Amino acid sequence: MNKSWPKSFGFLMLVLMLALTACSGGGGNNVGNNVNSGATNAPDNQTDKDTGGEKTLSIMWWGPDARHEATKKALDIYTKQNPNVKFKPEFMAWDAFWQKLPTLAASKSITDVLQMDAAYIQEYVSRGQLEDLSDIDLSGIVDPTVIENLKIGGKLYGIPLSQNAQGLAFNKTELDQYGIPHPHKDWTYDEFFQWARDARAKLPEGKYPIGDTTTWDSFNYYQTSMGKEPIMSDGGKKFNLDKDLFLTFYQTYEEFRKAKIVPPAEKAAAFLENDPQADPMASGVVMTRGATTGSVSALEQLMPGKVGVVNLPVGPAGGGWAQSTIFLSVSANSKNKEEAKKFVKWFITDKEAGQALGLTRGIPINPEIYKELEPTLQPKDKLGKEIYDLSLDKALPFYSPAAGFSEWVDTYRKEMEAVTFGQQSIEDAYNKIDKLGKELAAKAGGQ
Repeated sequence: MNKSWPKSFGFLMLVLMLALTACSGGGGNNVGNNVNSGATNAPDNQTDKDTGGEKTLSIMWWGPDARHEATKKALDIYTKQNPNVKFKPEFMAWDAFWQKLPTLAASKSITDVLQMDAAYIQEYVSRGQLEDLSDIDLSGIVDPTVIENLKIGGKLYGIPLSQNAQGLAFNKTELDQYGIPHPHKDWTYDEFFQWARDARAKLPEGKYPIGDTTTWDSFNYYQTSMGKEPIMSDGGKKFNLDKDLFLTFYQTYEEFRKAKIVPPAEKAAAFLENDPQADPMASGVVMTRGATTGSVSALEQLMPGKVGVVNLPVGPAGGGWAQSTIFLSVSANSKNKEEAKKFVKWFITDKEAGQALGLTRGIPINPEIYKELEPTLQPKDKLGKEIYDLSLDKALPFYSPAAGFSEWVDTYRKEMEAVTFGQQSIEDAYNKIDKLGKELAAKAGGQ
């Protein structure tokens, strides 16, 4: 997390996010990192008693099936190296994870180790739910600058797992089929919008060049790319939703709904990312969608050889983001804190684990691990590196919702969904979203 974050991309998101896997928040149109595949094991947590000198670490994470399988292999490796340590894992999709975690937090039963996202880490730190990990020696493993940028109040609450970036995936096979040029690096928002208009003219009925968007992070990317402050800053004490840019951005999408450049609201509501039949892009309905370094491999597996990538559109100040956004954290209520700390350091340093995990959480934060992986990378993995490389030079910080803004994030999505269904005007939505944001900022500032 960058020091300038209010620090949550929930993202552009999406909601960045935005985002991986990220960020972001996520989902929807051109941003977001909501992954919705994978089953769940029975939830067990740190309240289970260890017996006979053995320790049992409970751990939970979100992600697609590829991440689930890779993580389970890594846990087996740790147990092989440390026979006295067993795991009780729980894994699920993005939405399910963030629906479950508040319940665990309320009962102080968060798992010993949990995957954490930049969009939410500050919120759980502010609640006292995460352990300070500053005493874990990461010298020679993680760049000191990266560590400093991730600290909250001078302390480290998450061990970064990867360098991640938000980009845009596109169906290069179908674009070629219909004579539509591929998106290019560092395209501006004006170029992006015009590309969508031009592509619409060449696509048959029932296919759309881009998706619609209802998440706060997708607009925040636009606002910050134009050189404006992020919507939330200073821990949520400052709120700045630029009305002129808001109207310009969403009036463009209103035009696109009328011109069938984006799918109708009813169809968009049924999309489910990374589902073979319901994914907007893999199903062949939409030609583009948001993807991160860590999540694009799942899309490539659904449509092998057909996926191209590009960075998000940029403005005068740049655009998108490229940085650490996914972490392993330790519960402040864990009864196995020392073993949990040992494990999270091992997770980013052990070469055998690195081979098992691959790029399922993005480009490994440890350069030695990536060097080991590079010669064996598959095309789906190289796409993740390509997103990162394309995004890096224009990337802005990853801005996340401030603590206490979850209601605002939900309200934003709800009000913008009402706009897409034609139930209210863009200006009415702005007024409601802006009013709540200002109220929350005043509350955060003690006014």
